[in-house]
Amino acid sequence: MVSNLAGGRPPRHGVEPGTQLGALEAYAAQAHGYLGAGGEQLSQLAGLLRPLVLESWLRSVRGGIDPMDVLDGRGLRGADLQRYRDAHPIAALMPLIDKLLVQDTARTGLIVVVADQFGRVLSVHGNSDQVEAAAEIGLRPGDDLSERRIGTNAVGLVVRTGRAVWIHGPEHFLHRMHQVTGAAAPVHDPDGRLVGVLMIAGGVRVAKPEILALVKATSTAAEMDLLLTAMRAGQHGSSHRPGHRDADSVASDRLGLDVLGQGQPLLTVAGERVSLSQRHAEILLLLAEHPEGLGADHLALLLDDTDLDNGTIRAAISRLRSVVGPTVFGSRPYRLRVHVATDVDALRAALDSGDVDTALRVYAGPVLPRSTAPGIVDLRDELRVRLRTAVLSSNDAAVLRRWTAAAEGRDDAAAWAAYRSTVDRDSPLYAQIEAKIRVLDRRLGTDATRMQRSGS
Repeated sequence: MVSNLAGGRPPRHGVEPGTQLGALEAYAAQAHGYLGAGGEQLSQLAGLLRPLVLESWLRSVRGGIDPMDVLDGRGLRGADLQRYRDAHPIAALMPLIDKLLVQDTARTGLIVVVADQFGRVLSVHGNSDQVEAAAEIGLRPGDDLSERRIGTNAVGLVVRTGRAVWIHGPEHFLHRMHQVTGAAAPVHDPDGRLVGVLMIAGGVRVAKPEILALVKATSTAAEMDLLLTAMRAGQHGSSHRPGHRDADSVASDRLGLDVLGQGQPLLTVAGERVSLSQRHAEILLLLAEHPEGLGADHLALLLDDTDLDNGTIRAAISRLRSVVGPTVFGSRPYRLRVHVATDVDALRAALDSGDVDTALRVYAGPVLPRSTAPGIVDLRDELRVRLRTAVLSSNDAAVLRRWTAAAEGRDDAAAWAAYRSTVDRDSPLYAQIEAKIRVLDRRLGTDATRMQRSGS
């Protein structure tokens, strides 16, 4: 099936500007030989690979990626993937992407891969045989194509660099991807943030310059669509008082909710930021976490383990409607009728993608730290444990330094011990870390810190 995706044995004379593919393949194959030898042989890679590819390969080596890595079952699947995909900003762009890229490309025997800002595949489009062939090499919805997960590939390089790229055959770090070529381009929001990646993948035909140009043109069109949407939303909101939205304006906008950290919970609508009460933030977050909806009794239990009565729930929802508009909520069960993008979603997506650095940047602090609502406490604990586990598993000095410098990691003996393991024993920093661990031993007790380090 992989040869089906690649379109059979590639000819030797397809050309990307300035690059003979036959020579590129031969040099890359030779580079894989040096890569397998390791050690000093890695110095031979410099003359065999394009600079962009060489840098990516070296990062992949440092990251411990195995070029012979086989496909596994890891990834976001089923209802979790569907929920994440439906809530992602790219979802609103799919009709445009389908019209400009998917429809024509699928008829040519190539596939279109749509990924998020972390390199996670949201969807794969093409005829059924090609989609099945793509799945066999790891181009499956829910799979992580980030460079840190699978090494050099087109989607991962776009996420890393923010620029359109193409990767051909054995330029891929993983052997299982050597029969595919990918041309990928970024999609940025109006503020310049990466929101997704578009890629055409297939055989040697993808190395033609017009394929990369097509992907870039579609990504540009998607960026213009996001810009026009943002401009219309801004114009629409300018006639309203700050903090007040009528039903039509809210229903047509995507809402944002920030609940991480010690600050006031904030609702964002078309660029306007509105402070929310603790209870209103709890309700919005719980409904965002349960898109299927919550009955009044269930919502009451998630808000207060003393069992709030339904009248209290109705009153709270009514007051919240006066803030966000009457059409945002459905009833019986209570549910959101518009998408609410939360910083919790962003944190979870970064963790799902294995991007611990981004997760730490998103994590401004615990979820609604002053809340005692059972549903919020459970979510707060889940995310903190997931983040801490990812930090301790990263073996990344920069990540561990940031965690131990933050409030939640300041007294985390296991994190300090992991940080110490990344530092040269002869450096002054090692002595500082060792001193901190001794302080924790005295403060918490040797047994307590030993249990922390062992993960108990």
